[in-house]
Amino acid sequence: MWTFILLSIILMYFIFTRLFIIVEFREEVIQERLGKFKKNLKPGFHFLVPFIDRPAYSREMREQVLDVPSQTCITNDNIEVAVDGLVYIKVMDAYKASYGISNYQAAAVNLAQTTMRSEIGKITLDDTFSEREQMNENIVREIDKASNPWGIKVLRYEIKNIRPSNEIVDTMEKQMEAEREKRAEITHSEGFRQARINESEGKQSSQVLVSEANRQKRINEARGKAKEIELVANATAKGIERIADAMQRPGGELAVKTKLVEQYIDEFGKIIESSNVTVLPTETANLKTFFEGVSKVSDHTKDGGTK
Repeated sequence: MWTFILLSIILMYFIFTRLFIIVEFREEVIQERLGKFKKNLKPGFHFLVPFIDRPAYSREMREQVLDVPSQTCITNDNIEVAVDGLVYIKVMDAYKASYGISNYQAAAVNLAQTTMRSEIGKITLDDTFSEREQMNENIVREIDKASNPWGIKVLRYEIKNIRPSNEIVDTMEKQMEAEREKRAEITHSEGFRQARINESEGKQSSQVLVSEANRQKRINEARGKAKEIELVANATAKGIERIADAMQRPGGELAVKTKLVEQYIDEFGKIIESSNVTVLPTETANLKTFFEGVSKVSDHTKDGGTK
């Protein structure tokens, strides 16, 4: 009895799984009838004819991320680099993905590797780091063209790592070290040159300021001397004007002449005192007394004429 019950349960389960199928929202199922394509089963509950219909393929309709294994590529300048990446694909047609190719995931990965080798071979090692975005776009475009018959869409491709060999890495490190030293020397020399320029400009500015100060000093001295000469000339002119006015008065001319004679005698006396001459004529010694008498006579005459 228990055997019959167990066989009945197994039979019912077998019939149930053959009669009904539940397709999840994230997938599509390919239904075949007697070995031929019947239709695509969308998400939901579906009835199958036992022993006639069967779910042949189940395809993931969400975006899928496939890892592209690392491989050795040769750059345009003959440098070996190990490159790996990620390819993002999405099944757009479950029918083509099932009957157009046996394994679309493996095909997408292999095509990505082939295309990546081709793109790496077009550029140099230095460009592989700077042109990564452009390479990604080229790889996506080439893979998408080839994968169209498979019913899949290549959304994007990302290069994860680009690893040169150890020898190349050592060479690059030495090159970068030399480049850093060169930049340091250039910076040092540029700083020294700028310092020399600043020092020269400072000296030049100092000389200009000193020259300007000397020029202003000479201008001020010249203006002072000119003012002094002007004042002396004005004073002299006023003195001469007063002498001329005095000479126009009665007895003025005689007084002026007398004054000139006195100045002459005084200066002559100073010359005699400072000279080594010890013998002079007696008339010379009496000159001053003579002129003093003349001055008194003239003054007396002036007074008498006035009265």
